[in-house]
Amino acid sequence: MKNTLAFILLLTAATASAQGPVPARLAAPSDLVLTGLTDADTTAGGTARLCEQVTFSRGLRYGESEANVIDVATSTTKAETPRPVLLFVAGDTFTGDRAAPDLSREMQDQAMCFAARNDMIGVRVNYRLAPAAIWPMGATDVAAALSWVHGNIDLFNGDAREIVAIGYGAGAFHVATLLAHPEFQADRADVAAVVLVSGIYRAGKDASDSEKAYLGTDAAQYDTRSVFPGILNVDVPIVLAWAADDSASLVAQGETLKKTLCGAGHCPRAALLRSRDGIAGAFGLDGSGDSLAEPTMLLVKQLEARGLP
Repeated sequence: MKNTLAFILLLTAATASAQGPVPARLAAPSDLVLTGLTDADTTAGGTARLCEQVTFSRGLRYGESEANVIDVATSTTKAETPRPVLLFVAGDTFTGDRAAPDLSREMQDQAMCFAARNDMIGVRVNYRLAPAAIWPMGATDVAAALSWVHGNIDLFNGDAREIVAIGYGAGAFHVATLLAHPEFQADRADVAAVVLVSGIYRAGKDASDSEKAYLGTDAAQYDTRSVFPGILNVDVPIVLAWAADDSASLVAQGETLKKTLCGAGHCPRAALLRSRDGIAGAFGLDGSGDSLAEPTMLLVKQLEARGLP
């Protein structure tokens, strides 16, 4: 079970999206362009097999930009009750990583299909990238996408009360920024829980070129553009993780966020991944353990059990 659960977070390999005014609610599910995944859609037949009995609704617009799109994956098996939603916001860097787009697409589809085949709705959020998009556009893009999900996910039999946002890398910063800065939150842009993986939460003078492209080159602005102190007011469950082979500065980001949250009485569940250097090491597919998949699934089950208002 651990090995298959690990596919939940594989989305973390890519992202690129946008923001704009939230469009009107979809007229009906029949108006969507629905496409099942086949071998031709992937770089390996294994993904196609994983995606059997899964329907994709791709390129659904939640704003005006061409990049401002959402993909939704659902099971063809009908459920009697609305399903929890895993909303993936990923990106290795703020400027994106297009080195292996086919592989990134395959990993994203695996995550979406796993969610759909395990009684959840998979939602992939694309957002604009730096340098064209600068702070706080990533967070406001996520807010607009969440508003779209709240207004439309019932058409896919999704439960808007049980949205778990999974942020990875740059995506973790965007999700955390949205939670920490109420001024960026759109109407109905709330989540039930978050999973933050290997993100930066406060840039410093040693900021990378990617961070500077998004946050700007003026280090004096970094504190106000961080997730502190607003993140201390967040009251939803948080799962926080980073990897042992992350850079020292990235590990320090996770440790600092955990310590700060614990000091404020909102200690997150934390996990140290053995490796993030590939799928098997990061998500336990090689049987080595240290996977974030099981904590994420546990979080979903707890949300279902407590019945959020």
